[in-house]
Amino acid sequence: MNKIITIYCCIVLCGPALMFGGNDADSLLYDNEKHFTNIRQLTFGGDNAEAYWSYDGTELIFQSNWDKLTKQGCDQIFRMNADGSAYKSGKKYELVSTDKGRTTCSYFLKDGRIVFGSTHESGGACPEATMFAEGRYVWNIYDSYDIYITDNKGENPQKLIASPKYDAEATCSPDGKYIIFTSNRSGDLELWRYEIVTGALQQLTNTLGYDGGAFFSPDSKKIVWRASRPVKDEDVKNYKELQEKGLVEPKELQLFIADIDGNNVEQITNLPGANWAPFFHPSGNKILFCSNHHSQQKGGREFAIFMIDIRTKTVEQITHSGTFDAFPMFSPDGKKIVWCSNRNKERKPTRSTNVFVADWVE
Repeated sequence: MNKIITIYCCIVLCGPALMFGGNDADSLLYDNEKHFTNIRQLTFGGDNAEAYWSYDGTELIFQSNWDKLTKQGCDQIFRMNADGSAYKSGKKYELVSTDKGRTTCSYFLKDGRIVFGSTHESGGACPEATMFAEGRYVWNIYDSYDIYITDNKGENPQKLIASPKYDAEATCSPDGKYIIFTSNRSGDLELWRYEIVTGALQQLTNTLGYDGGAFFSPDSKKIVWRASRPVKDEDVKNYKELQEKGLVEPKELQLFIADIDGNNVEQITNLPGANWAPFFHPSGNKILFCSNHHSQQKGGREFAIFMIDIRTKTVEQITHSGTFDAFPMFSPDGKKIVWCSNRNKERKPTRSTNVFVADWVE
């Protein structure tokens, strides 16, 4: 959403230097990262974020502003083979968006088609991005975002979900029946569900605050998402004023789960800071997510991936790079994980956020 990774990458640079050494796979692995083995880096420059698997586990879709891939100046959508090999075209990364406007939150559908958010119909230039407003760190909520669908190669883009308001952050259920997305078409930033066959829409949340970044459980029966819940009068006032300006402040986010119809809502984290980018563990009983709750005493500049048990609420830290790690997603067979990180094998601080894949060790 609105190049989350760019913003956090800038914040994280104030943190400790990266620490790597040895062979590539080993040098990218930190002490205590016991769930990873055979790490492979798949991109090598710019900001690369939200890499998500195809249903057969052979490809990844991601957003990038890497100048070797696009000169647009803001994110465009690309696909790549998950093993890092080149396509028949000879390219390792293939553009699937229009290379116009700003794009976000791409996802493969079960039939191989691709959905993503884009502003390109409102103009070819990148819409202006705001990082701070009135001293607050903010994300942009562009009304010009609509959700588009293309074939597997990015050809024949068609508008799929649209309104005069913000429509983005789309992901698809494992059974291929639904797309979940975030929109403020009802006056607040809420989760909506789109039925792929019929086009039927259902609003899933209705509590004041930003609801976004939702994903389905492996059995397609549950959803997990990030949300802000302003309660104090001043916080409510600030939230509403920012939203009128097309902005949201992601200072405090918690994770929630519910049934796919929005019923039986349960808050599963109660941690300081921003807790976001959740994804279900293959068991359906745990959730991986990104958080800076552990670095609040250092200004919240360090983001790591954690795993929480839904039943016991036990939290385990998964990544230990001391910098930025986020956007975890398991492969469909549960054997691999993809995520985005500032880590690199040279042990040097970097402004690049790249895509990494590893085998998952349970």
